[in-house]
This record gives sequence, structure tokens and C-alpha cells, in this order.
Amino acid sequence: MTVIGLGPGEPSFCSAKNLTLIEEHEFRYVRTTRHPSSCLLGPDVVSFDYIYESSDSFEEVYRTIVIELIAEAKKNRKILYAVPGSPFLAEKTVQLLTEQTEVEVEVFPSLSFVDLAWSSLGIDPMEVGVRIVDAHRFITEAAGDRGPLLVTQIDSSNILADIVAVVQSPPTQPVTILQRLGLEDEKVQEIKWDDLTEKVKPDHLTSCFIPHLESPIASELQKFVELVSELRIQCPWDAEQTHSSLTSHLLEETYEVLEAIENFNEETGEGSEDLEEELGDLLFQVVFHSRIAADDARFDLTDVTKGIHEKLRRRHPGIFTTEEDPLMNDNPDSAHKRWEELKKEEKKRSSVLDGIPDSLPALAYTQKIFEKSKTLDLLDEEIAIDRFLPETDEELGKIFLDLVFWAAKNGFEAERALRVANSKFVTFIKSIETLAEDRSVDLFSADNKTKKVLKEEIRKRDSKD
Repeated sequence: MTVIGLGPGEPSFCSAKNLTLIEEHEFRYVRTTRHPSSCLLGPDVVSFDYIYESSDSFEEVYRTIVIELIAEAKKNRKILYAVPGSPFLAEKTVQLLTEQTEVEVEVFPSLSFVDLAWSSLGIDPMEVGVRIVDAHRFITEAAGDRGPLLVTQIDSSNILADIVAVVQSPPTQPVTILQRLGLEDEKVQEIKWDDLTEKVKPDHLTSCFIPHLESPIASELQKFVELVSELRIQCPWDAEQTHSSLTSHLLEETYEVLEAIENFNEETGEGSEDLEEELGDLLFQVVFHSRIAADDARFDLTDVTKGIHEKLRRRHPGIFTTEEDPLMNDNPDSAHKRWEELKKEEKKRSSVLDGIPDSLPALAYTQKIFEKSKTLDLLDEEIAIDRFLPETDEELGKIFLDLVFWAAKNGFEAERALRVANSKFVTFIKSIETLAEDRSVDLFSADNKTKKVLKEEIRKRDSKD
């Protein structure tokens, strides 16, 4: 597959090399015909505009386009894919294409709209340190920044309004709106921040240059992080804390969040203020631990957020890559099963039960091993408690209470007994996993009959022992 850029505006901006490549390819595809130079591709070009109309998100649009292109490349052997501007700037489909391995991809550069933007603004982006930000991800990409910013793809009034809304301290100097650069109706104008939503009519070729912001984007979070850092320096108690010394505080705040959730009314919203406050206390613990690690030059809050961001993307390949993963888009149970499978592969664990903290209370530990074992469909269909048929949380709680009282009355330690049972069950599941691996059986895809045979074999072996 050959990938080219059509340049930033009228056909004259398309390079001679890319014009030659267009001529050399019979099968031509374009991300969208909403670009002045798409006419260079001829009347038979295949456009993906229809995908925009039928998809719920841009992520879905880009993944679908790439899947279609790969299929066409396999069928037609040699195809050309054209994108507006430069293929190396703000082109998610090109990024996905270069990451996949099914089809060989060669990308040819072209002039970008930002080249015209620097010319219109009369600035050297390297010298002033401009950051390019996608308007659709403004609050995340510009978080903590004061500018200068070039905000691209402001393609609707709603997107522009969202940007204006999240900037808590508007810039005192005018910003520059750049529209349809490189075309006959090009428009570059300086506008006061408060007038943006009234005076600007965005289209798909609209950008905004913000020289400076009075406070960073997402400034409340930034101020909070700075406050924790200041407390770490100025407050004697904060200064002497370690990861270990904060353990009890982290546990306490976690339980207080759980209590706030239990008291929260989903229908009326009553209890929202308490939940908000307790989540703030828990957030303080996360930021505090990150600050301690940063002081020791190990990691900081940026590393923490980057790590969880990348992990969530890896664990959802059906959403963020071109990999077709129907399990992740089927139903919650199937998605959870796929999550555990990916987690096991990623962590290089031999069992889905690996990684459960031993320090969990026995009951919470039981709940965890149940959830994880469920992803392998290795649980017995009938459980002894079924005969009691509890129908409410209260009835189930009464059964727990009676069991604990009975245990105490007869000299048993309920917590210890449950830990012993947990240990035996974990050993049982891991034995099945080991036997399945020895026989080259994939438990995630094996049928119930195969799993039943494995379970019975382990039970027989355990009974002999």
C-alpha cells in the first residue's frame, strides 16, 4: 500500500512525486473527498466518507477505514491511499496502518497545513515552542499547558464551545483563527476570546492559535498537584511520610469511598457531595504516593497516568487498534473474559488467579477468585448455598452472619477457614490450567465437555492424594 498526502489546500500544493504516484496506481482510495485536492485522484476514486456517516466515534471511523484498506490491499495487490495535508501529522489512519503487519505500507511526505499556518502567523514554531493540539482531545492533550498552542480540527461550533468552556482563565490578548489556508477564500483573523463562539463559524479547515493562557488547562488538577508538592516540602508531617507509613491511610480512605458509594442513591443523586469528597481524599493518596516516588526519582504522577492510559488501550484492542476482537464488543461478560485473557498474556502469568493480593480479607479474596475463575467457565453450575435460595442482600448477609456465629460457637475461626478453602480452590483451578497446558488445550476457547473432563480428572487425582 502506498500512502500519500494531498497537501494543505488547492491542487497546486500536491507534490510532483505524489502526482506521479497517483498516475501509477489503478486502485485509489481517499479518506475523505472534503478536500480541494481530492479531485486529483480522478472520478473512480473510492472515498470513505460513508463511514463517517455510519459510525458513532472518530476512533471507530479510523479503525473501520484501516480494516477496509487492508482488505482491499490483499485483494488488489497494490493500492494508493490519500489523506488531506501530510500523512505524518494528525492522521490516525496512517498511524494504524504503519503499526499493522498484514500489509506492507510505504508513506510519502507532503506539505502540511501547519506549514501554511506558520507562514500566516509569521512565527518559527521551534523558537516559540508551539504545541499542536487536536480540538477533539483538547482537555487531555493540552492539560497543564499555558501555550502557545495551535488547536487543529475545530470542525464544529460544539467543539469550539467546549474549548472555550474548559479554559478557566481566558487569554487577555486576541487569538488567531485560521480558516481554509491555501484556498481562495482563506481567512486569518484575530479575535478576542470572549467573541469566539459568536464570530467564528467553524468548518473542517479551521484552527486556532493561542499565544498564551493565564492559567494551565485543567488548572484545578494542576494546582492540586502543586499543593501536594508544597505540603511535602513545608509540612513536617507530610515530609516524613513513606509509602509504608501511608498504608493505613490509603486503606481507610478506600473504605470511606466504599461507604459513600453504599450510601449513594443512584436515582435521586442523594449522597453525591459525600462521594465527591471521599473520592477527593482518595485522589490525595494517589497524588501523595506519586510525589513520594518522584522525590526518590523513581516515577511521578505523569508516569502513573501514562501507564494506566497505555494499559487501558492495550486491554481494549478491539477499540483502539485494527485488530478485530468481537469478544470485546459483544457483552460485558465476554469483554471481562477477554480482559482477563489479555492480562494473563501481558503479565506472563501461568494462571488467571495469579496477581490476587494475599493481603485481601478472606471474603474479598473469595470474591476475586470467583470472578477470575468464571472467565474460564470452570465453576460448578450448582453451589451448595443454592438450596437456601437467598433473594436479597439482607437474606444473604443473614446467612453469612449465621455461618460466622455457628463457627464461633463451635470453635472455628471463620476467617482462617475461608482462607484454607480459598487456598484449596486456587490449587484446584491451577491444577486444571496446568493439565490443560500439558494437553495443549486453550481453556478460554475449550467447550464445556472438555473442561468437565479436566475437572473430573483433577478431582480423582486429589481424592487419591
